[in-house]
Amino acid sequence: MSSSSVQKDVMESPVMMEDTEKDLYSVSSGTLNEAGIDAEVARFFADESAVIPEGVVIDDATNRRLRWMVHKRVLVVMVVTYFAQTLDKGTINFASIMGIVEDNHLHGQQYAWLTTCVYIAILAWEFPTNRLIQRLPVAKYLAFNITAWGAVLACTAACSNFTGLIIVRTLLGIFECVCQPAFVFLSTMWYTREEQALVIGAFYSMNGFQQCVGGLIAYGIAQIHHATLKNWQILFTILGCVTVVWGIFVFFWLPDSPMRAKCWSKEDRLLIAERVRKNETGIQNRQFKMYQVVEALTDPTVWAVTLISLTNALPTGGLGAFSNIILQAFGFTQLQTYLLAIAQGAIIMTFLFSGAWLSKHYNNKLVFAFLYTLPNIAGTIVFLTVPTNAHTKVGLLIAFYCTQGFGAVAVLNLAVMSNNVAGRTKQVIASSLVFIAWAVGNAVGPQVFRSNDSPRYIKAFVAHIVVYGVQLAIIVFLRLRLMRLNVLKRRAQGLRESQANGEDRDERLAHKHAFDDLTDKENPDFRYVY
Repeated sequence: MSSSSVQKDVMESPVMMEDTEKDLYSVSSGTLNEAGIDAEVARFFADESAVIPEGVVIDDATNRRLRWMVHKRVLVVMVVTYFAQTLDKGTINFASIMGIVEDNHLHGQQYAWLTTCVYIAILAWEFPTNRLIQRLPVAKYLAFNITAWGAVLACTAACSNFTGLIIVRTLLGIFECVCQPAFVFLSTMWYTREEQALVIGAFYSMNGFQQCVGGLIAYGIAQIHHATLKNWQILFTILGCVTVVWGIFVFFWLPDSPMRAKCWSKEDRLLIAERVRKNETGIQNRQFKMYQVVEALTDPTVWAVTLISLTNALPTGGLGAFSNIILQAFGFTQLQTYLLAIAQGAIIMTFLFSGAWLSKHYNNKLVFAFLYTLPNIAGTIVFLTVPTNAHTKVGLLIAFYCTQGFGAVAVLNLAVMSNNVAGRTKQVIASSLVFIAWAVGNAVGPQVFRSNDSPRYIKAFVAHIVVYGVQLAIIVFLRLRLMRLNVLKRRAQGLRESQANGEDRDERLAHKHAFDDLTDKENPDFRYVY
């Protein structure tokens, strides 16, 4: 693709036609228009025709080879990092029955605040970190945050009171909140829309895997007796130091983008970029564009995925912080509680992978998001109606496992967001809103479990039922909306009107504007998937 063809394709956008004062990007002049292609992306594609033929078709064998290359450099980092993040953040759950409450003289709602403060920090820092992900080399920024939160986690072992714990937990939230928005961005940069649900599911499944491994680690450390450090201090020190080492590795291993991936040949880098052209969501654009901010804030689709994030996270926050305490209240011993956490992790992973796989197999995300909300409702109804005693604890345990379906809904919601929001600044706003809502839900969630309502927490589970009902209604609305938008897109192009999910095979769209940083509303070739 020559520089002139880059200019020509960008100029064909209606946005470009409306404002002649905005100069197009030119490889020779180095100017850049506000709504046009990113300068680095344009330079990268400028000599494409000299490396690969124009209009190249990537065959299945090449596609598989490229995908595995990306897996080894990108997916591995996302999976391991997210495992470290969930394990590190959830360490407080295991420490709760190792003596951290007594050793730090916590009382009343203070333990709940150790989880809430993390999400308040995320709430405050979510937009700045999304903007930094857009502005900075994403791999280097991610590596810095991993190293920083590892150091903070290790420092938790030195705490001896509520104030110290609040400080380190707040810093942990600031550094850890980079993970999910960075990984969703990396998913859109490196993977096709068809692959993104499984990719997001792969790293999100570490929520379950950390339950398995965390339970084993906690059980092993719990067997240490008469050590200088308390068991919970050993736990924080070991995990913090390991995380610091991993952050240093990520700095050197993860590429910032296909343009900067010097670990591969120029031809492979171009093919990897071409592989995601049909996404119509671009690779990167470092400019912050106010018109895209306005569009994001007035788009019902953005607000729908934001509300789903909130309703799905509120029950998650409470169940995550209090799961071990709830299991002990059912009548299980400390050892049994650790071992049951392993089973809980396996159930979470089963929900996540089955949801992601089924959504890809049947090309339907929102229907399965609806279906995977139903087990949560069933489990919560059991909590409300069945008393806690020795005869009912197995049934209550099964009901508790049913409430782990939230993970599948979270994955599918993130995939819907990444698939249906285009324009890098619009993505920044949408991602910020979704993860702010996630933080609000997780911050409020533990507070719903009042200490004076234990051990059954009836009021908390009534609130969960209401929230799940709202979530189902929003999912139905969003599906109907995206179907309608596809009809309008095809009508505007004079094509056969259809509610088809994504691009119809007979449409044969040229994807000329894939890297022009147009929003999903602006780009005539964009098709919504649901």
